[in-house]
Amino acid sequence: MKRHPHLGTADYPLSEKRPDLIQTRSGKSLDAVTVEALKSGAVGMEDLRITKDALLMQAEIAEAAGRPRLGANFERAAEMVDVPQEFLLKAYELLRPGRAKTKAELLEAAKTFREAHKAERVAAFLEEAAEVYERRGLFQFRY
Repeated sequence: MKRHPHLGTADYPLSEKRPDLIQTRSGKSLDAVTVEALKSGAVGMEDLRITKDALLMQAEIAEAAGRPRLGANFERAAEMVDVPQEFLLKAYELLRPGRAKTKAELLEAAKTFREAHKAERVAAFLEEAAEVYERRGLFQFRY
């Protein structure tokens, strides 16, 4: 479901054209994020991280521009904003050819994304990768 179906290519880049739509993770407006606010502690590092909503808006703009695959990438990224970095790095490592020894390793990572992090698109991506890796023999350590 689209949150901002009125967004289109004229709204890109959001930070310049529609800053009113962007909020930090703690709910601050984009114009509240300044060097002085960082120095004073009014804005923290968490406020500098991208939000799920900002990524979903970028997905809508990409789709409006006729780039559905880029839009899908933004949607997957939106699912990952709250996934612990350690788990993301583990999944990334498994996707490198020859790193996962079995299809089950990728499927287990997909299950964790789906069940623990509600990241359905990412889970589906990993499941598809598991099928392709199996077909192409990429579970053998190559280096």
